[in-house]
Amino acid sequence: MRILWTLPYLPWPTTSGSKTRQYHLLRELAQRGHRITLLVQSKVPLGDAARTALEPLLERLIVLPRRALHSPLNLLASPIIDYPMRAIIHGLAPALRHQFEQLLDEPWDVIQIEHSYSFQPFEKALQARGLPYMLSEHTLESVMGAACHDRLPLWLRPLNAFDRWRYRRWEQRVLRQPTEVVAVSPHDAELISQISGRPVDVVVNGVDCDYFEQVRPATHSQRLLFVGNFEYGANLEAIEWALEEILPQVWQSNPAVRLAIAGHALPASWKLHWNDPRIEWIGYRPDLRELQRRSALFFAPLRYAGGSKVKILEAMAAGLPVITTSKGVSGLAVNNGEHYLGSDDSGQLALQITQLLNQPWRMCQLGESGRQFTRQRHDWSVVAQQLENVHTRLTQTLPSTAPAPTAVILRRSAK
Repeated sequence: MRILWTLPYLPWPTTSGSKTRQYHLLRELAQRGHRITLLVQSKVPLGDAARTALEPLLERLIVLPRRALHSPLNLLASPIIDYPMRAIIHGLAPALRHQFEQLLDEPWDVIQIEHSYSFQPFEKALQARGLPYMLSEHTLESVMGAACHDRLPLWLRPLNAFDRWRYRRWEQRVLRQPTEVVAVSPHDAELISQISGRPVDVVVNGVDCDYFEQVRPATHSQRLLFVGNFEYGANLEAIEWALEEILPQVWQSNPAVRLAIAGHALPASWKLHWNDPRIEWIGYRPDLRELQRRSALFFAPLRYAGGSKVKILEAMAAGLPVITTSKGVSGLAVNNGEHYLGSDDSGQLALQITQLLNQPWRMCQLGESGRQFTRQRHDWSVVAQQLENVHTRLTQTLPSTAPAPTAVILRRSAK
């Protein structure tokens, strides 16, 4: 099938859950012989590493530069009531709009737009041509904006609230237009359905289970591991909560416990603020397996939901027992006590960490249960196979005289 796929970022390196999702779905569909044109607007230039990783998967890779965040145009457009800031930053791009319009002259079986905040350059062309297409929304930005609200200076908070209000209006406008809308979890699908007034399909996130299969955690290491992209407020807040409230309680009972913090855009100021040798500042690692082998469990004290957490799935696929919150496993059909341990109370989380580190047999039990769950429900090959089956079924039901491209969507039951 010929697929036109748009992205507001390069999906390599896989420094975030969204990039990981995009790269692996592209890879799985390419391995099945689909011909994909990837149209990207990127804030970073296309480097040799990204070109090497992506071009073998694609029929065409088209990368256009995104203007700088502090561009005068972004500042001048910021008061426009119709567009939230993320739509302004990723939109109002004539070169991208023109490239997309040219591509629409070709016949496509699938037109796939990722993220509502990237939609502005494509809106008029899709409306004018009346083409069916799908839009994939990974999380509701109007909801996620709350994760950073309390971190902002007081004078910025009213502006953030105003932008969240604008984003809700934008979501209501954009999410009603596509032929099909996709969410990454049943929870997000329900929220999007409430906003758009329409059914929303679910395409879950996944994990490369074979890649992590040989990892065996160090159950006696006393090391906790957290992985996240620290460009996102939810991850920043999680670490601050852990180091201010949860770990001090753990250290009262077990001073030997260590916390390894890995991920993209790790704030340099944290090393000075929490100057404790028991905290290991790792930063971004393209391959997490060695860190996982040196860790006893994965600890993710997330207090803001949205999407489903690829980092949780990767930890489970590696056999790491997971301790997290209800928000940490949002979007995942897992059971507390069977696939992970969790609480939303700092004292209870500290107790669970202390107790589990003294129960290697229980750690192995949770790790194996999580590994089986990801293999059965979230391996990328499973997700891609479901998507391909729907593609095939939809194309076979099309009238042979239909000249327009067909919008394709994966419908997955919310189990």
